[in-house]
Amino acid sequence: MGPSKGMVAGGGSTKKPRGKMTPYACFVKVIRAEHKKKHPNEHIVFAEFSKKCAEKWAQMKDKEKKRFQELSEKDKERYESEMLEYVPPPGGEIKQQRGGKGKKQKKDPNAPKRALCGFMFFCNEERPKVKGENPDMKIGDIAKVLGEQWKTCSKKPQFEQMAMKDKERYAAEMKLYKAGTFKPGGARAPVAATIPDEEPESEESMSGSEEEDDE
Repeated sequence: MGPSKGMVAGGGSTKKPRGKMTPYACFVKVIRAEHKKKHPNEHIVFAEFSKKCAEKWAQMKDKEKKRFQELSEKDKERYESEMLEYVPPPGGEIKQQRGGKGKKQKKDPNAPKRALCGFMFFCNEERPKVKGENPDMKIGDIAKVLGEQWKTCSKKPQFEQMAMKDKERYAAEMKLYKAGTFKPGGARAPVAATIPDEEPESEESMSGSEEEDDE
């Protein structure tokens, strides 16, 4: 009998283990499970639920967080144990670039700074607030909170307008760069001052923000 699905000869697994959970992630998982048990038919609005979790976590004492730190340590042991059995696919996990090349081209440090999408402008403004209210929160957990807040952000059109202006800045600088007349070292032009008080007629979708990947 051959190896089962996801397994290879020798007992290893080709399925990559789920990542380690932080203490905060363990806390959210437990609270969500308890809430679902008490209110099985209630629809959870995750943005509001996530915000309440973040507020509650910030108010908790270290003694109260110890339980979730222990859960995180246990999950770390689970992850390390599964990683010992993990067998990467042939060729490793390096994503092949177009044309079959495995290496990325090095970015020119003197090139214009890539344009930011609306979500990134939102994060630049809100991240310090979330970090200040939750000093013990990990970077990944802060990103999750920001992602949920973005979904219901009332100022989203304004941040998208900022992104549109920054995209125009990037396009103009790239023309100079390709012509060999761009002077590097300049800061990204401020765009906040160009935002109108009223919302623009149309909202630029996030799908047009390919500039988010700065690599």
